[in-house]
Amino acid sequence: MHFTRLIRPLNLFIIALTMYGLGWYLDPMEGCSCTYIVTDWPFFLLVLSTVMIAAGGNIINDYFDVRADRVNKPEKLIIGKHVKKRVAIVSHWVLNFIAFSIAAYLSYRMKSFWYVFIHLFSINILWFYSMYFKRRFLSGNVLVAALTALVPVIVGIFFFQSQVDLPYTGYIRYYPFTEQLGIDILLYIATGLACFAFVLNLAREIVKDIEDMEGDKVLKSQSIPITLGVKKSKWFIGIILLISVGLAAYFGLRFRELSVNNLLPVLLSGGVAIICVLLTIKAKERKHYRIINHLIKLAMTIGLLTPVYWKLLSIYGAN
Repeated sequence: MHFTRLIRPLNLFIIALTMYGLGWYLDPMEGCSCTYIVTDWPFFLLVLSTVMIAAGGNIINDYFDVRADRVNKPEKLIIGKHVKKRVAIVSHWVLNFIAFSIAAYLSYRMKSFWYVFIHLFSINILWFYSMYFKRRFLSGNVLVAALTALVPVIVGIFFFQSQVDLPYTGYIRYYPFTEQLGIDILLYIATGLACFAFVLNLAREIVKDIEDMEGDKVLKSQSIPITLGVKKSKWFIGIILLISVGLAAYFGLRFRELSVNNLLPVLLSGGVAIICVLLTIKAKERKHYRIINHLIKLAMTIGLLTPVYWKLLSIYGAN
């Protein structure tokens, strides 16, 4: 039970849901028959390895955060209290070893180095983030946001590589897009989701730093709120959240043929982001930032699941 809490199953579920949702959408609707589809083993292994790396990252993050967590959230302290440190570190390496082995198999199967590279990069970044960068000014926040952005990117790469050598007639249509973009739309959609996830998660990481200020001071952290102060950090968060709203607006203007109905998840996500901006301005207590943290995660989840909404519209009718 305590080990399950340590790996944060809700976050892992959101990662898997994002990957399967985007994969389900990227199964072509017309014009192409894909060799590796979302229900086949290669894609399942990709999701499994990604989730395992995330679980290992959660463990090692808590491993290096024990001192800070004794101050920030003593009631939620797991390592050293319910799970031995030795068990935690061994679990971290076992999860990463299995995930990297899967990545090596996928690289061999797909004839691409990308899976080995991305998995090895993620494993090492999570380690060095937890050990060093987390307490550095801005760099740790950027790294975690970038790793979050890699989730839709790796799905886009998988489906792009699965389809790139296969013949298709005319162009592959992905509702609600009508432009003849061919299979390049796979990477376009994946990259767009990645940018959205990066910006929102960057804001969320800074909010979490404000939540954890007292414990971070024990570790002599140089986080943004400790270095710049809470007031300037709140402005920083607000600007980043408004950038996410700007990305949503750009997306709507870029594809003018999309109706309000098509853009509903994007609009909802942007609306939640605006609410977070207003709440951030007024936030004073730790509990306020915890609410903002959860709302940003909600906005990010809604945005990342937009492809699922499009797929459902294409199946059950856009009108």
